[in-house]
Amino acid sequence: MKVRRTLKGHLAKIYAMQWAADKRHLVSGSQDGKLLVWDAYTTNKVFAIPLRSSWVMTCAYSPSGRYVASGGLDNTCSIYSLQTDTNPARPARELVAHSGYLSCCRFLDDHQIVTSSGDTSCILWDVDGGQKLAEFTDHTGDVMSLSLSPNPNIFCSGACDATAKIWDIRLRKCVQSFSGHESDINAVQFFPSGDAIGTGSDDASCRLFDLRADRQLNMYANEQIFCGITSIAFSISGRLLFGGYDDYSCHVWDTLRGDRVGALHGHENRVSCLGVSSDGKALCTGSWDHLLKVWT
Repeated sequence: MKVRRTLKGHLAKIYAMQWAADKRHLVSGSQDGKLLVWDAYTTNKVFAIPLRSSWVMTCAYSPSGRYVASGGLDNTCSIYSLQTDTNPARPARELVAHSGYLSCCRFLDDHQIVTSSGDTSCILWDVDGGQKLAEFTDHTGDVMSLSLSPNPNIFCSGACDATAKIWDIRLRKCVQSFSGHESDINAVQFFPSGDAIGTGSDDASCRLFDLRADRQLNMYANEQIFCGITSIAFSISGRLLFGGYDDYSCHVWDTLRGDRVGALHGHENRVSCLGVSSDGKALCTGSWDHLLKVWT
């Protein structure tokens, strides 16, 4: 894999990114107080959205491409509409209920979004009404990451209590919990089939947990890697697991065999976020070096 595009424009550490469903656009959030929407083909910025709080920790793209969301130390999930010719100057909605920082947010659709927070809870929101629809409280530490299943009723979360939990939106409760990590879980991601989840932790390992077998299937670690994992993503087949590490690189693991099959070096600081486009053809990494890189 090589760097095909470098997206330059942020003036501070990038903390989060997500691809749009159209495989072409992506959104990134940085502590320069900007949410940037990019065209990854041309490297042009389509929107530059000024944030009320520059302490952004997460951003998300709605499946329809009509909205983006962000949140962070302001404890608020701000939704911005992209259905304008000009930059959205202010949020279309601000969702306030968390008593701790917003660590992650993901759209189910244009009308519902799930957020996770340092207050140990996850919340499902009605975007249009700005109302809390359900609260998910089983973690005993800051929830750091969440991922939606291909099954729209299920999502997973990873937290500083070193557990990853599976939640059923219909039942409004936790239906499975996975332990094994020895430190905070910073990243969770559903396997493409929805039958397993990947996790990345400060204990310098990534792991694969199977929902049907209710156990850990594999662990991805190496004696030479001591640093934590900030973010993970699967290839479209699920055969490869990409991990963003504090050592400035992105390590690539064979999900089945558990071997490290490569490393992507290109950033000059911590890789803080990464994502694979929905057609599986491109990987984007974001870093504290202020840059996003698109790899194919």
